[in-house]
Amino acid sequence: MAKRCKRYVEATKLVEENKQYTALEAVELAKKTSTVKFDASVEVSFNLNVDPRHADQQIRGAMVLPNGTGRSQKVLVITQGAKEQEAKDAGADFVGGKEMLEDIKKGWFDFDVIVATPDMMGELGKLGKVLGPKGLMPNPKTGTVTVNVANAVNEIKKGKIEYRVDKEGNINCLIGKTSFSVEALADNYKALYNQLLKARPAAVKGNYMKSITISTTMGPGIKVAAE
Repeated sequence: MAKRCKRYVEATKLVEENKQYTALEAVELAKKTSTVKFDASVEVSFNLNVDPRHADQQIRGAMVLPNGTGRSQKVLVITQGAKEQEAKDAGADFVGGKEMLEDIKKGWFDFDVIVATPDMMGELGKLGKVLGPKGLMPNPKTGTVTVNVANAVNEIKKGKIEYRVDKEGNINCLIGKTSFSVEALADNYKALYNQLLKARPAAVKGNYMKSITISTTMGPGIKVAAE
């Protein structure tokens, strides 16, 4: 077993092992138990009672958190014609067409999110084996394949997050930084929580949210009670 540092051990003492905290209590405790000296990320992990092998239970989407994420993301827009200027005016970090795809083929990945217009998806699809494993392939479900590139870029810059259930039924998302106020973190958490409630598949019976845990970078996990 890996040896824990003294700060982490002391932080875990503040968390009651079997207690389920309210969202407000959990984010407040997460800030207190952050063990690093930098502005750590605050994340939430949901374990859902879903079976992603069934198409109707493959929960995936995107949303803009009310208070942003505290993280700046570099946006690449793959488009052509008049849409290129629209993307630049909206604040995209990189804009282009096939020439950008050639750069990616050569190993360039100095961006966090790709937004593409539908007319470019045929070309982008050829890079599926490269972009897919990195989670960079644009998708209509997350609003990254769209003709409204300005809106897509604006949402990402404001703090848009994507959520997707993995094969074990887990969804992990960033909800802010430890520098955020307790209220801002709680608002972000509740917005995501409510979004996932709305996405509950009709086929799911019984308890939908099996467990919820909030934690910071290298900090202890804090269990949260479902509302």
